[in-house]
Amino acid sequence: MSDEIINELFKIIESRKSSSADESYVASLFEKGTAKIAQKVGEEAVETCIEAVQGNTTKTAEESADLLFHLMILWANAGLEPQDIFDILKSRNGISGHDEKASRLN
Repeated sequence: MSDEIINELFKIIESRKSSSADESYVASLFEKGTAKIAQKVGEEAVETCIEAVQGNTTKTAEESADLLFHLMILWANAGLEPQDIFDILKSRNGISGHDEKASRLN
């Protein structure tokens, strides 16, 4: 997946911070705060999992897009940028998932 679309969408999300909550869904989430944004991420994660379990690839992809969108709103709200996440993923590249997880438990 190209990081271009992620970065483009993230810029739009950031620009909506100063928009009116009446005119922008993203702005309305920022106005409602971290708990509401996190709730939306959780809802979208559950919906993604349900579609995956049901074997509906089209719906899994659609719900995954919704999940990623809301996750990026959560990042913006937390002061993170996509590159912060990309850097962590890059640092984990080539490391066994078991080893990486064990290193975080220490």
